[in-house]
Amino acid sequence: MPAVRIDDSDDPRLDDYRTLTDPELRKRFEAERGVFIVESPLAVEALAASPYGSRTRSLLVGERRLERMAPAIRALSALGAAVYTAPAAVLRATAGFDLHRGVVAAVDRPPPVATDVVLAGATTVVAVEGVNDHENLGGLFRNAAAFGVDAVVLDPTCADPLYRRSVRVSMGHVLGVPHARAAAWPGLLTTLVAEGWRVVALTPGASTALPAVAPVAPGERLVVIVGAEGPGLTAGTLTVAGIEPVRIAMAPGVDSLNVATSAAVALSHLVGSHLA
Repeated sequence: MPAVRIDDSDDPRLDDYRTLTDPELRKRFEAERGVFIVESPLAVEALAASPYGSRTRSLLVGERRLERMAPAIRALSALGAAVYTAPAAVLRATAGFDLHRGVVAAVDRPPPVATDVVLAGATTVVAVEGVNDHENLGGLFRNAAAFGVDAVVLDPTCADPLYRRSVRVSMGHVLGVPHARAAAWPGLLTTLVAEGWRVVALTPGASTALPAVAPVAPGERLVVIVGAEGPGLTAGTLTVAGIEPVRIAMAPGVDSLNVATSAAVALSHLVGSHLA
């Protein structure tokens, strides 16, 4: 199906793409409309191949990106998405900024998934506490995908992983790594320890450095917990019986790494040897 050209930024078919630059307004807007936005060619290509592809409402592609995006356009159109194209000026007026990548999609938000659903069959999990920066959250999902993580579990205070910047920074991997928000925190961690999961918590104050920690054994189930930059993991999490507090060794004068980087370093050590 060829893309339908739109030359008027006030066209109601573009309503899903308005107020992209105001996070609070956008949050209310998306809650009311039940939608989230996927931005950038790579993220939209990931969308087309993901379980979210069939939930795509529409795809808006700048004129200069039509050829590059042809396979994704065909795939999403076949799944029922409307496909629109517009000149750069219309994209700018609609989104409120220069949409340099020239590709966005509007997707119906799925219903929340329970943690036991995403944990079923998983062996490697990242648990995230208090991360409110959307780009850090996107980086975490990208790194989780890179190290074969089966699921990401968020505490109740984490930012929305389906927010536009999170999806873009993850390069679309947030659409491929199953995730859920825990209702009980840190109670979920207590449950996982009791069920036999190995739970490693990254914190600069730990006495044990990462090189001294044994990588996972074949078949061992692992949870790696990371917290917000600055405050780090809460005392409630760090005092859960049975978890392993671990620090990443760093040069004097350096407090910590970016949270996504910390997760990548830990995952590389703990599970990297099992990757091809």
